[in-house]
Amino acid sequence: MVPSEILQAIEAVARPDAEWAARAGSRQARLTMPPGSLGRLLELGRQLASLQLTDQPVGTPALVAVFASDHGVAASGVSAYPSEVTGQMVANYLAGGAAVNVLARRAGAMVRVVDLGVAALPDSLKGDDRLGSFPIAAGTRNFLYEPAMTRADAFRAFVVGLRLGDQWTKRDGFRVVALGEMGIGNTTSASALLAALTGAPVEQVVGRGTGVDDDGYLRKCGVIVEALARHGPGVVDLWDTLARLGGFEIIGLAGLALGAARNRALIVLDGLISTVAGLIAVRLCPALRGALVGSHLGPEPGHRVALAEIGLRPLLDLGLRLGEGTGATLALPLVGSAADLLREMATFDSAGVSGPASH
Repeated sequence: MVPSEILQAIEAVARPDAEWAARAGSRQARLTMPPGSLGRLLELGRQLASLQLTDQPVGTPALVAVFASDHGVAASGVSAYPSEVTGQMVANYLAGGAAVNVLARRAGAMVRVVDLGVAALPDSLKGDDRLGSFPIAAGTRNFLYEPAMTRADAFRAFVVGLRLGDQWTKRDGFRVVALGEMGIGNTTSASALLAALTGAPVEQVVGRGTGVDDDGYLRKCGVIVEALARHGPGVVDLWDTLARLGGFEIIGLAGLALGAARNRALIVLDGLISTVAGLIAVRLCPALRGALVGSHLGPEPGHRVALAEIGLRPLLDLGLRLGEGTGATLALPLVGSAADLLREMATFDSAGVSGPASH
């Protein structure tokens, strides 16, 4: 049985308000520019207006949430890096030295890091109050041989994200939340989930992740094919799929998206992993789809599949494949700019500029 806390959160998510989007569109039509000349920025502005219920929305404050966890499937040789890198990178995020930290400083966004199941957390971080510590277990089990987690674990991971999303957007007032992640082996989990959720062939959703060689790529594909064959016949619902193939951080990010959407925040997806989390959230709560933005298109084949399944057109195409929220963070200034244009740009009347000639 799905916990009532999750079901109530799903019911609490309202669809974006089309009337406020239309009001924002009317305001945009009076701004000092040819109609539609700011393209996708205008779409973003209307989306923000429909969420915030105003024709003068804001794009700040913005938060980049990096959820971290380890994956038992990494033991099957699906990554170019050892599992201890997950904990080491968590330390790097907290020290401010990772790419996402650099980009967040430039974007004026805050970074928060959450441990949902890091297997080897550096001793120096234990008890560090900068780290949100909510470990479900010391990483998932290897889904090649057994379910990655129990159904109860999947619920727990989701609820952690749900509560944090609610807290960060209600109590702390973040209006935009970018989803980031870290976990050696998580492209394998995300690809397996994507194949299971969409029915897409494995070769269409699997990429090289952290940069595995040809043998590693074939091994990764083989692991996912075998895992889908093992788990597929017994799946009873979405939660069963998540428990069998998921990662704590992926499920947690889906919960975060729901918690943020409940408070009408904009949710910016990053690469393959966080986009799969977004897809999970939409499958659970279709009303949430209008709160999502696809920040960029990465080279992982599954990223394109996941974006298409949600129905999102990415803002950027920069060949990014780092993850950790970097692409989503790069999109934050675009979100802020879209809001600023609605609030600050002069209208034809206020600027004393002649509008389009009528014929």
